[in-house]
Amino acid sequence: MEITIIEARDLSEAWFLCLNKTLTKGREYRIDRGSYAGQRRKELDLVVLQIGYPGTRPLIPDVPQGVPPPTTMDYIESYLPYLMTAHKAEGEEYTYGQYLEKQIQEVIKIYKEDGYNTNQAFMAVGDAQSIYLSDPPCLRAIDTRIRDGRLSFVVYFRSWDLWAGFPSNLAAIQLLKEYMADEIGVADGEIVAMSKGLHIYEYCWELARIAARITE
Repeated sequence: MEITIIEARDLSEAWFLCLNKTLTKGREYRIDRGSYAGQRRKELDLVVLQIGYPGTRPLIPDVPQGVPPPTTMDYIESYLPYLMTAHKAEGEEYTYGQYLEKQIQEVIKIYKEDGYNTNQAFMAVGDAQSIYLSDPPCLRAIDTRIRDGRLSFVVYFRSWDLWAGFPSNLAAIQLLKEYMADEIGVADGEIVAMSKGLHIYEYCWELARIAARITE
């Protein structure tokens, strides 16, 4: 697999850099199983993305005029309970929050009671039964680290929709990180995100090219 390493200052720059890299370097293939089966997508083999200042506002991309925004802050605020609480709406097979809710509080407790020098403050999403779901969780892990008084996240997505999922996911994860940093009593830090399935579906290739200002 080809490993792509991207460094970005903030969430907005990260989205635009990933759009450009996926459109120009991503592998194109037809989906056998999963969302939009039978259609094509462009995908990076394995991406490692380091975002130095993910708390910089705005948290969502400022797209060129005429391009519909991939997400909104109103949506992200409504998405937060899905990430942080175990509540499930009708028709949902799972929420990230059903796995994370108790772990969030435990990680806060670990750091407050036992100190910052630990590698055990790891939060998992999914379980052994997730493989049998029609659409298993995309986010699978949020690992944490406190260095120099700053809380950073290392997150892993097994599959990651770059156009709409990426900006919504990372903005909500950033808000979660800010909440946890405040509860622990430390400053906000970096996000390092990894995925072996960062992709753009065929239906939005043209929009992505316009947003990324790719003319060829």
